[in-house]
Amino acid sequence: MTDANVLLQARDLRVHFPVRSAGWFGKPVLARAVDGVSLDLARGETLGLVGESGSGKTTLGRAVLRRAPLASGSLHFRGEDITRAGNTQLRQLRRHMQLVFQDPSTSLNPRHTVFDAIAEPLIVHGWSAGRDALRRRVAQLIDQVGLPADAAQRYPHAFSGGQRQRVGIARALAVQPDLIVADEPVSALDVSVRAQIINLFQDLQQELGLSFLLIAHDLAVVRHVSHRIAIMYAGQIVETGPRDDIYQRPRHPYTRALLAAVPEPRRGADAQREHYRVAPGEPPSPMSPPSGCRYHPRCPLATERCRQEAPPLLTGASGPPAKPAIPVTPTAPATPQSSVAPAHAVACWFADQIPATP
Repeated sequence: MTDANVLLQARDLRVHFPVRSAGWFGKPVLARAVDGVSLDLARGETLGLVGESGSGKTTLGRAVLRRAPLASGSLHFRGEDITRAGNTQLRQLRRHMQLVFQDPSTSLNPRHTVFDAIAEPLIVHGWSAGRDALRRRVAQLIDQVGLPADAAQRYPHAFSGGQRQRVGIARALAVQPDLIVADEPVSALDVSVRAQIINLFQDLQQELGLSFLLIAHDLAVVRHVSHRIAIMYAGQIVETGPRDDIYQRPRHPYTRALLAAVPEPRRGADAQREHYRVAPGEPPSPMSPPSGCRYHPRCPLATERCRQEAPPLLTGASGPPAKPAIPVTPTAPATPQSSVAPAHAVACWFADQIPATP
């Protein structure tokens, strides 16, 4: 993508939190929640950020909004360097960068009506058009997210979980942002409601030209709405690429494990995924990540090279890969080194030895 089309650009972002001290006079032990993440987000694009709980997705989303302290790295938004932006600059940027929270029941003040909740960001950012214009704007937002017209004077407890999430979306839309970070926006909702919220995101994007960073732990959630997908593990991006490439040609063992965990009711799905392996064990602690590739303790392909040397995130393999310790069950011929698409980047020494999905 061209520089003019890039809305958000992050380079080597690191977010470290001091947890405790090592001894009386020792240095503090750091939790490396985000450890060297680079990503781009274009205008009008949805980037799905997927990973297990504890992988650093939420922290990365907060770092993008400058709500988490950056240990190092650079962050540009709309061509402006906001890495070290002060409070005044950040306050001006907030109206262009909004957040949709995970649990709508806790993100809304139970003592505020829907009108108060949606009008608050407008007032904070200097609404000066008068009370009548404010009512019309709130009514427009309520209609835009599919809530009933009488919702403005009701309280959050009077709505279902999906409706409360629509209130949260309307609140984020109030100041006409360019970017919305949606942090697990449907994980607290019933399955029957999730598709409605995802479809609402898609409709709003087409109507308003919004960019979304959609955070989820389930690859099935982001499949419908995302243009590109980034897979995050232990604070790092291990694979990123166009949606169809990630689902049809996953090249990292962790991505394939996430796909194996997605319930698939279609006939023959088990046979199609017999070469996928559900990852055993648990993600590593951010306070003591393993050396080399951080996925190697759970990876069936791991070799000594994986334990010693961390693979870079590249669009192709760098040099001849080592021989896998455990072969992948073939369901299709092994693809050549050039099989990884130019926009498809993988951090794995065996990316080109993993067969494509049939």
